[in-house]
Amino acid sequence: MLVDTATQVCAVIGNPVRHSLSPAIHNAGFQAAGLNYVYVAFRVEDVGACLAGMRACQGFRGISVTIPHKAAVIPHLDELEPMAAAVGSVNTIVNENGRLIGSTTDGLGALHALSEAGVNLDGRRVLFLGAGGAVRSVAFAFLDRAKPARLTVLGRTAVRVQALVDELAARPGAVKVEAGDLRADLARAMAEHDVVIQGTPAGMYPEWMANTLVPAELLRPEHVVFDMVYRPIKTRLIRESEDAGCQVVLGLEMLLNQAALQFELWTNAPAPANDMRQALVSALNKDQ
Repeated sequence: MLVDTATQVCAVIGNPVRHSLSPAIHNAGFQAAGLNYVYVAFRVEDVGACLAGMRACQGFRGISVTIPHKAAVIPHLDELEPMAAAVGSVNTIVNENGRLIGSTTDGLGALHALSEAGVNLDGRRVLFLGAGGAVRSVAFAFLDRAKPARLTVLGRTAVRVQALVDELAARPGAVKVEAGDLRADLARAMAEHDVVIQGTPAGMYPEWMANTLVPAELLRPEHVVFDMVYRPIKTRLIRESEDAGCQVVLGLEMLLNQAALQFELWTNAPAPANDMRQALVSALNKDQ
């Protein structure tokens, strides 16, 4: 990798960022595409000062935003893409000659991952497990870019779930959107839905074998099961879904696709997805 006075810098900001896989993914992409870019990780506490520094540096091209700053960056931006404004979350910033533009690629990354797996959401009944930021981004993208027949959100905090459902239902042309309790309503919801999106930390490494929200007996071969967790590459839910004959989509595919969209926003060049995938899988295998 050549680093010189023409090198464009991209970074991930968050707190913590020590275990971020983004540098491995993006640097592999930059090298494969032959671009004079470099990607680094910054632990950031003062978001305003960080973005002021980005604005002042002509070579500071892009930022990936992760926990806990996805909402905190918004007041410091010059422009917000419509999807990011609707979701209230930014995971990508592009520096256009000192003008900072915020967007979100999380939801579209999930849509691309499903599409690449051959899953068409049109007319499907989609069940979300969890009501956090990741589910929020994906659910808004589903309503804006696909035509599901029904969306149901199950969570443990009724007020939070209902607030998300109310916002989704208020979208122009929104389909039927329902709220439910993750414990009381899970069995019924699993029987009534085709696509299951797992958006909680359940099943995350290192306690992955001990944790799953979905008892194996609720899984049917007709289900499409998408687990956003990517550590480990195959969670207990994914393994049990495969055993039940379900079609599965791995969380690493969402991570890869949202990163590819970021890459293209920063570089205006096609993302070398295969090289980025290889770097991601290698980093995950080393991590575990």
